[in-house]
Amino acid sequence: MNQDAIKGRGAQLNTPNKFLQHIYETRDDFTEFCRLEGEAADKNKTQYIPIFPKTIVNEVTSPDVGMMYSMNPYQGCEHGCVYCYARNTHEYWGYSAGLDFERKILVKKDAPKLLEAKLKSKSWKACTIVLSGNTDCYQPAEQKFKITRACLEVFLKYRHPVGIITKNGLLLRDLDLLNELNNYGLIGVNISVTSLQEETRRILEPRTASISKRLKAIKVLSDNGIPVNAMLAPIIPGINSHEIMDLAKAVSENGAVSFAFTVVRLNGAIGGIFTDWIRKTLPDRADKVLNQIKECHGGTLNDSRFGIRSKGEGKIATQIHDMVRLAKQKYFTDKTFPTLNNELHAQYKTGQLSLF
Repeated sequence: MNQDAIKGRGAQLNTPNKFLQHIYETRDDFTEFCRLEGEAADKNKTQYIPIFPKTIVNEVTSPDVGMMYSMNPYQGCEHGCVYCYARNTHEYWGYSAGLDFERKILVKKDAPKLLEAKLKSKSWKACTIVLSGNTDCYQPAEQKFKITRACLEVFLKYRHPVGIITKNGLLLRDLDLLNELNNYGLIGVNISVTSLQEETRRILEPRTASISKRLKAIKVLSDNGIPVNAMLAPIIPGINSHEIMDLAKAVSENGAVSFAFTVVRLNGAIGGIFTDWIRKTLPDRADKVLNQIKECHGGTLNDSRFGIRSKGEGKIATQIHDMVRLAKQKYFTDKTFPTLNNELHAQYKTGQLSLF
């Protein structure tokens, strides 16, 4: 691994923002001046920036995503997963999809209030809302701001179904609320487990919870009767594709009732970010990995076609699909992820039982 890599970060550069006219560039003469002066050219600090959106619940229109509504208490994600598809959304806020995405975290402190207004709306009918469809609701910022916990309290108050997607063991902090929600059939949790190799986890997802903490989270939730789906995603040929069977076995043994997967695709700015990262981090296998990803997407790093873009096609993608099919047959027979309860919310929207 490159000794000059920016520690604790996935991206190793700030890519240009396609919406901005000007490009910020760190010149070599500036970094050399800082070195001679004994100063850091880049302090590598995380900033928390409050923002005030008017709405918080988003309708998901993509047919490739298994949810209808999502909400994100935070934009940007300090976890720093180098492959993250959400990076591109940071450009809409005027930032880079690279280092800015993991160092400039936008915080929606009004999220619980906005959520409550949505759930009380006369036109709203109960349908699972997922925390988070974009950036992790239990990223490090949650330890400080506790917005996700406040939102779970709102879901419980109005008896509304909620899903969670995370790769952080911090969600066990809220086990009390998760148990209460589960008493009414209102909660389903998706935990991402991308590798069983800690070194792979560390370079791919530098500020995420360790593998052992994620498996522990699956076990604790499952022991409490809370349904868990494991997200074995993304599968990256040449990096974690050989682990599919071992991953499926590990999450099943810890109590997951199902698992899902995607084949990595590097859309928008992520192609450049990932290519720069792998050439600096894993230079000996960079060409092999990049070429195998391209083979899954018709010769490019990204395929935008619905129905194909997240699953890939070609020989390597077929091998991945076959391995997934075998893993499900071997480790997930007679296991199913339950449908969440949509029936209670109408009674709690106004606090009065419906007469009809």
